[in-house]
Amino acid sequence: MSIYKRKETWWIQFTAPDGRRVQQTAGTQIKQEAQQLHDQLKAETWRVKNLGDKPRHTWQEAVVRWLTEQSHKKSIETDKVHLRWLNEHLQNNRLDEINKIMIDQIKQAKKQTGVSNSTVNRVLAILRSILTRAQNDWEWLDSVPRIRLLPEPSGRVRWLTHDEATHLLKELPDHLQAMMRFTLATGLRESNVTKLEWRQIDIQRRCAWIHADQAKGKKAIAVPLNDDALTVIRSQIGKHAVRVFTFKGKTVNDASTKSWRNALKRAGIEDFRWHDLRHTWASWHIQNGTPLHILKELGGWADLSMVLRYAHLSSRHLEGYAENSRSCDKFTTLDKID
Repeated sequence: MSIYKRKETWWIQFTAPDGRRVQQTAGTQIKQEAQQLHDQLKAETWRVKNLGDKPRHTWQEAVVRWLTEQSHKKSIETDKVHLRWLNEHLQNNRLDEINKIMIDQIKQAKKQTGVSNSTVNRVLAILRSILTRAQNDWEWLDSVPRIRLLPEPSGRVRWLTHDEATHLLKELPDHLQAMMRFTLATGLRESNVTKLEWRQIDIQRRCAWIHADQAKGKKAIAVPLNDDALTVIRSQIGKHAVRVFTFKGKTVNDASTKSWRNALKRAGIEDFRWHDLRHTWASWHIQNGTPLHILKELGGWADLSMVLRYAHLSSRHLEGYAENSRSCDKFTTLDKID
């Protein structure tokens, strides 16, 4: 059967001249529309086989291939959420039909859902990534439309003073207190702390390491352990055979729990996330004179631009140049002008 119905939607099925089986939704509840799309697709496959026309691929084909190739991404589940939303607008379109007007309509539709510019940009970034790969890697497109992202506010940097950190630590249960102290000593991301294993630590050499497949930047990170970090590590010995940080003998996968949020309230700290402990660690480093390029290596950042967010917290590296603007002696005292 060339077209058939699944629940309320019509589907298309036929065998192309090259032997390939074509099966996809027509995206309509109207039989005549499904039949028209079927005839159009069948004619196109005939032209590709007999006249040498370039195949026209659908958005759905591109999404399936992109998801297969990007299945390793840590953000793949979030990407799927954005793609399901995009599918409402693009599921029946060929890739070469996606033009600037259509993209602008998608941008406005997402914006009208009440989300931030950052969220709109995440959707546009996935759309752009798929179209770019279809052009450059799969050779499904000759060109792609330019996609302009919306303006976003500057990167958020929220950090604690030493007094605030002390107050918060006192309010935390023991297992979260240990993880917070270790984070403030190393700057590691939440998942790298909660999933840290004993085989990743060498107490004698005062170091730990994050494997490349555990790191956000896909590069292994060497983690020097200061006295504070070592004190925390030693306090966890014997609690679990594999993981360093646990709760009542069980592994911990999330530190941003209800206990964490309640501790923040009791400490009177607002607008603060667990990840901001990493910002706090970096801010303290800068304030104590750690050079930016050293902080970049300690934090495992891929480029210096991420570290420059903290540069304003210290002017120590500029002190030697401040006197260069000093006026000559004869201009240091200005005559009073009537």
